[in-house]
Amino acid sequence: MIKDKVLSKLMIQEVDRQQKTVNLIPSENYVSKDILEILGSPLTNKYSEGYPGKRYYAGNKYYDEIEILTQKRLLKLFKLLNSETSSGGWHVNVQPYSGSPANAAIYFALMNPGDTMMGLFLPAGGHLTHGHKVNFSGRIYKSVQYGVDSQTGLIDYDAIEKLAIEHQPRVIVSGYTAYPALVDFQRLGTIAKKVGAFFVADISHEAGMIAAGVLPGPFEYADVVMTTTHKTLRGPRGAVIFCKEEYEDRIDRAVFPGLQGGPHNNVIAAIAEMALEASQSSFKKYQKQVLKNSQALALNLKRLNFKLLTDGTKNHMMLIDLKPLDMEGKGKEAQDLLEKAGIIVNRNSIPGDASPFNPSGLRVGTPAITTRGMKEKEMKKIAEWFQRILITKESPEKIKQEVEELCAQFPLPC
Repeated sequence: MIKDKVLSKLMIQEVDRQQKTVNLIPSENYVSKDILEILGSPLTNKYSEGYPGKRYYAGNKYYDEIEILTQKRLLKLFKLLNSETSSGGWHVNVQPYSGSPANAAIYFALMNPGDTMMGLFLPAGGHLTHGHKVNFSGRIYKSVQYGVDSQTGLIDYDAIEKLAIEHQPRVIVSGYTAYPALVDFQRLGTIAKKVGAFFVADISHEAGMIAAGVLPGPFEYADVVMTTTHKTLRGPRGAVIFCKEEYEDRIDRAVFPGLQGGPHNNVIAAIAEMALEASQSSFKKYQKQVLKNSQALALNLKRLNFKLLTDGTKNHMMLIDLKPLDMEGKGKEAQDLLEKAGIIVNRNSIPGDASPFNPSGLRVGTPAITTRGMKEKEMKKIAEWFQRILITKESPEKIKQEVEELCAQFPLPC
């Protein structure tokens, strides 16, 4: 029992909010009881600057073993181990605090300030750390942004190749925060090789599905692969960097001492547990259901006259275009209306939007609700709530009771 009554009350209220709402944010999920226990354990009490066998503090015998265990489990999970003693040519750094610091470390390792990098334009589904002008990646490095086809909403790989030949980037980044289609890792790897660039694949969103073998992965074509450990992997808030062994020293030095001090040992241990959980057959079954739910939700939304970018989804997320509903630039208004009903989404830029603060899109995904046990039947109900709130303009407060009744049937995993 937490003695701080003010904080305890707020925590109870937040858990109650999670229980009573339908979470459709694609980057959020629920961890297991074991992961929560590890995160709240005394493992958080120790400093471990450095790497296994090369620490700057004493008392790290068991942390060394935990970090090595985490590395081995991750390499095995993504099928990068040739055997128990051979890494298959890949190394993994498990110390990054989260995705943005991990990407910063990668760029720090592979580029010098002023070098050119290429990443997807934010309104087309890219991430801030892939070269956006307000982010460090767009300020420290020369950023050339690529986009999507205005008609299909799909990445234009021919245009990427032309830009790469013209600008000769040092790094080409794939990986997107709001892109409902598959990534052609082979084509991007070929383009990067053609211009002598590093190909960095940020798979933060689809990592769980790649680990489970239900979506194709980038390891055959990329030089460096980064993923966060929450989202579809259902782990703690953290990140890991995979790299070909020839870049091991560069990546490790960039993480520590380049950008970070002591790693968060409780998080690294929780990542080890995450990797174990993700190696189970039940995890593959879960990822298949994530995709089934995503397809079902997309089909039902389209049936109810919602327009989806790329005309649907090939992964765990979709983007709703609000412009046909006379809600251009009103993504926040739509987001707030849904939240009043207990449906949690996030407003998102779509191609043509002038400002990320007033976008015309909603980003919707199925990882969290699938973890709670919801299936295709519930996707139909959720789509109908979207229609009643955003098209027929029913009161969100009226629908909120229905949402809470559904959520009561699918309790949080812990």
